[in-house]
Amino acid sequence: MLVEIKVPVFPESVSDGTIVKWNVKVGEAFECDDVLAEIETDKVVFEVPAIEDGVLAEILEQEGATVFSDQLIGKINIEQIEQKKVVNQDVTQSASSESKVTSIHAKQSPQEKILTPSANKLVKENNIDVNQIKGTGKGDRVIKEDIIHHMNKSKEKSKPSSNDSRNSKLEKNNNTVSQNSLPPEQSVRVEKRVPMTRLRARIAERLLESQHTAAILTTFNEINMAPVMELRRKYRDAFEKQHGVRLGFMSFFIKASIEALKRFPDVNASVEDKDILYHGYYDIGIAVGSPRGLVVPIIRDADQFGFADTEKKIVEFGQKAKDGSLSIDEITGGTFSITNGGVFGSLLSTPIINPPQSGILGLHKIDKRPVVVDDEIVIRPMMYVALSYDHRLIDGRGAVQFLVTIKELIEDPSRLLLEV
Repeated sequence: MLVEIKVPVFPESVSDGTIVKWNVKVGEAFECDDVLAEIETDKVVFEVPAIEDGVLAEILEQEGATVFSDQLIGKINIEQIEQKKVVNQDVTQSASSESKVTSIHAKQSPQEKILTPSANKLVKENNIDVNQIKGTGKGDRVIKEDIIHHMNKSKEKSKPSSNDSRNSKLEKNNNTVSQNSLPPEQSVRVEKRVPMTRLRARIAERLLESQHTAAILTTFNEINMAPVMELRRKYRDAFEKQHGVRLGFMSFFIKASIEALKRFPDVNASVEDKDILYHGYYDIGIAVGSPRGLVVPIIRDADQFGFADTEKKIVEFGQKAKDGSLSIDEITGGTFSITNGGVFGSLLSTPIINPPQSGILGLHKIDKRPVVVDDEIVIRPMMYVALSYDHRLIDGRGAVQFLVTIKELIEDPSRLLLEV
């Protein structure tokens, strides 16, 4: 009997998708919950899991095809699997008499591991012995993060020794010499043309939309990071021991931004036609780099989070962005955004607003610079900060005062706790 494979039902904000990969070839068998195909949209990648065991009978839409919600893309044959099960059952029964004799003295086999579809896919792709992995999911289920953690540990163990490093450098130098010695007529000028991913195309579309529909201006300031750095140094170990997560800079800026948004509600609002929509909540978007491009997951009701919960959420979003497992709900919406180019070494930049939001805070590299304090020149760890804002809604005075508020709160972090 043939069973249809259909595209998952997309949410209203997603119109279509592109099949980026078929994980099973025609004629190959698979098990229930195996990921048959991956469909990329302009927001996230949807997995198409198998609803039961079967054999892929037909692919109706090839990789690269544009597909729509609930569209038929392939068919599976479950009769072939049933026939194989019958054959395997007969073979098992014929060998059972022999196995009973030997199994009396054999140790009981370990309980079979339960894997999520995404974890099962990684296990098959990387030929991993799942019995070496302890599941941390519900009911000891092995999840994708468990597989990734195991792979990272294996990579650390297999790092090359110093001798291997020296040999690889020698080989690299030899290759460089041989390439440089090629005559001009044999030199190669390589070009490669690849289609934009849906996420990259969507990023381009949103950036152009932002510049074409908003009157974007940027105001700058600089912050002395010494007080926050001293606070982190003093309580870093105790914080991590108590909460199981490191205390970073981002949670301070999120807290400071929320307090500034409360004082300047225009920055937390958005323009809709000829109306201004004021938000009575604080959904903060955190720009995160991923293998597919920039994504902005949302910490909803961020004003209800403490420092520890905020840091845990940031770590969670960072891992999900790396794995490509962010959901539509996690990257949709937001009333204000923060982006940190400093992690890549950026000293100063002008971030672009994420529409329909009206403001975005840009953080940058902490750099020791000479500054004047009490009429004396001293060295301090300084950070340039930038606020890009929609001038249709936010006046220059309000934008400057908003950024000054963040500066004052970060330079005296005790004010974040006292809300003064």
